[in-house]
Amino acid sequence: MSDQSPPPGWTPRDPDTPPEARQPRANQRPRQQPGDRQPETRQQPETRQQREARQQPQPEPQPRPPAPGKKPRPKRTGWRRLLPTWRMVLGAVLLLALLIGGALMAGYLLVDIPPANAAATAQSNVYLYSDGSQIARDGEVNRVNVPLSQIPRTVQEAVLAAEDRDFYSERAVDPKAMLRAAWNTATGKGTQSGSTITQQYVKNYYLGQEQTIKRKVKEFFIAIKLGREKSKDYILEGYLNTSYFGRNAYGIQAAAQAYYGKDVSNLTTAEGAYLATLLNSPSAFDVVAHPQSRPRALARWNYVLDGMVKKGWLSETERATTQFPEPGKVRAAAGLSGQRGYLVEAIKDYIVENKILDDKTLAEGGYRITSTIDKRRQNAFVAAVDEQMISKLDPGTRKADRLVRAGGVSIDPATGKVVAMYGGIDYTKQYVNNATRHDYQVASTFKPFVFASAVENDSRTQDGRRITPNTIYNGDNRRPVVGGRIRFNPENEGQVSYGNITVNTATDLSVNAVYAQMVVDVGTGKVKRTAIDLGIPEDTPNFVPGPAMALGTMQASVLDMTQAYATLADHGRRTPYTFLEKITKGGDTIGLPERTPTQAISREAADTTTSMLVSVVDNGTGTAALAAGHPAAGKTGTGELDRSAWFAAYTPNLVTVVSMMGQDPDTGTLQSLYGALGEPRIGGGGYPARIWAAYTKTALEGTDPVDFDLELQPGAAQPPPPSPESNPPQETPDDELTPTPPVRPSPPTGGQTQGGRDNGGQNQGGQNNGGQNQGGQNNGGQDNGGQNQGGQNNGGQTQGGQDNGGTTEGTQGTQGTTTQGADGGPADGLRPPPSAFLE
Repeated sequence: MSDQSPPPGWTPRDPDTPPEARQPRANQRPRQQPGDRQPETRQQPETRQQREARQQPQPEPQPRPPAPGKKPRPKRTGWRRLLPTWRMVLGAVLLLALLIGGALMAGYLLVDIPPANAAATAQSNVYLYSDGSQIARDGEVNRVNVPLSQIPRTVQEAVLAAEDRDFYSERAVDPKAMLRAAWNTATGKGTQSGSTITQQYVKNYYLGQEQTIKRKVKEFFIAIKLGREKSKDYILEGYLNTSYFGRNAYGIQAAAQAYYGKDVSNLTTAEGAYLATLLNSPSAFDVVAHPQSRPRALARWNYVLDGMVKKGWLSETERATTQFPEPGKVRAAAGLSGQRGYLVEAIKDYIVENKILDDKTLAEGGYRITSTIDKRRQNAFVAAVDEQMISKLDPGTRKADRLVRAGGVSIDPATGKVVAMYGGIDYTKQYVNNATRHDYQVASTFKPFVFASAVENDSRTQDGRRITPNTIYNGDNRRPVVGGRIRFNPENEGQVSYGNITVNTATDLSVNAVYAQMVVDVGTGKVKRTAIDLGIPEDTPNFVPGPAMALGTMQASVLDMTQAYATLADHGRRTPYTFLEKITKGGDTIGLPERTPTQAISREAADTTTSMLVSVVDNGTGTAALAAGHPAAGKTGTGELDRSAWFAAYTPNLVTVVSMMGQDPDTGTLQSLYGALGEPRIGGGGYPARIWAAYTKTALEGTDPVDFDLELQPGAAQPPPPSPESNPPQETPDDELTPTPPVRPSPPTGGQTQGGRDNGGQNQGGQNNGGQNQGGQNNGGQDNGGQNQGGQNNGGQTQGGQDNGGTTEGTQGTQGTTTQGADGGPADGLRPPPSAFLE
């Protein structure tokens, strides 16, 4: 019998045990007894039962039951396995805290308080023409240090109320404020400062204004160290002596002299609050240099005073009686006389407004700024104003001549470069830049934007006719506007009623009634959108949608209007204007903003508008521009009460806007130009158009005249046949209008500008002097000396119009201007007519 005992180390088989249960666990070695000899290893063949058992799924091992009274830990499954445990999080936080603490300690030990920076003896900035020749230097730094004891307590408190109300109780740095400022900047709520006064002092005195991470880190550690080593009074004194207040003034003492002409110790609470206001934005809040910023400056001034009340530094009674302290005039450096100061200030404003550099950084100096200003064209602009206007002023004899101001801007439409700018007679005498101010109505120079919007939006009249240059409108004086929610019935220039006329003729003659109706037909919101697209800033004062906007009630600057007309000139393509070619400092070049051209409106809309403005120069109120000797498109405008007169025009490659303005030199209030230069009224087709022509002729000297390349809207090129059926007239509210063919009316006799408006009309007494305003169809014409009493017959087209006051004998419009008609005023021609309105 064979031995049936199992091999040593194997469990005996039990016939009742399933095969899978009899299988030994994987990798289990048989237990050896002490003294057993290691058997010889021999590969045994795998039986069928073993193979089947191996292929069967093994049961999961059962978890160990929890201890009594203890809940089992839930197993992490799915996405939860990706999350770190609380132990991992705690460890990471502790590690991060150790790293931050180590970095702070290292920074505090490694960063020393440096000596005063170069701003204490800052350099001048150099401003250059486009050819590299020098315009000006902006002067050396004006700084006088004073001890804190000489600064009135209320002035110190005003600065604290403006910049850091908890200065004496807070730490040197405020991490929460810094994080909040960074968050607000990142989320588009505006660039905000999270710096304490200590940090600002460090930046002013020890470092610089550059916006870099390295500078911010240094500022942080120096401020901490300074706060531990120096007193609060020491830091506040340093801050007041190093801060920039504008007008080239560093420190509170220099600011007191620059703005109020007094020592700092004599400043009142109100004056101190205004100087504290300037710390937020020195260039923007100077209400003398930038009158348009007065509302913002006053709001900031009130914020400072209210802060003083909240902190208990100013009583409610004293706050209620505090009046705004008007600062004194800007005293410009001699090196900024003439046009140089206007150019430098305009370039500075452009740099700050476009966030290329802030005004404090720019004030540190050392920058070499190459502008786009063409020296030859700049000199030509000045010469044109001097020859055509300044040389004819006689303020000693005519008081109204004291009120005359002028501003102008010239832009290359293809590049957006400002090539010339006229800011005023002299920066040291008239410091407000007339080319960039925003307080005069643009008048009828706005009307082209209305028509451009009509074409852009495929607009139609109230009775469904598409608006084109040949569309018929009713041009009667004081005709009520139909279809609008606001009742409006504007007067025409000279109160002339034109009857049925085309849009083209209404543009030539600047008929208010037609454009007031058109802006309602198009939609005032759409017109405003088009004007913004062309280049008018959305925040322009009085830019309110309504029927009156067609007459130019908004107060855009000459620069803004030049930008918008440049878009029309470049076939609807808008290239943002610039004053800058390059800025360098040392070996570094400062980056300039991108100015990518965009198609603001369609070429069809822009070119069709241009075609009508060509007609204004050829046949309408802008004929004086023909003297330039180049094809031109333009529009005249005369502001309400004749406070401003505009001419905006362009050739295919040069856009220029000129404006005359009335302002009291003593009070700064806006004034009418009646009687200026010895003329009853000043219109856009007179002096502004003649300045434009003289400048453009010189600026384009040596270049061949270029015709406009226009793509017009359908129906714009040819007028419709003179049939009432093919062009039904627009209905008037009383339905009494008799349909008439679209016949262009003759220009009102006796002219449109100076007695009329130019110098005796187109020639010597025709369209102009005895003319549309003072003795032709209007004032000795249809109205008061009118068709019967000396108008078209005796004082109008015959005696005082085209014949005696007109093309034949009335070289100065004597019959038309001064004899017949009450609206023309007395014989001296110096008092305004009873009605004065926008043209």
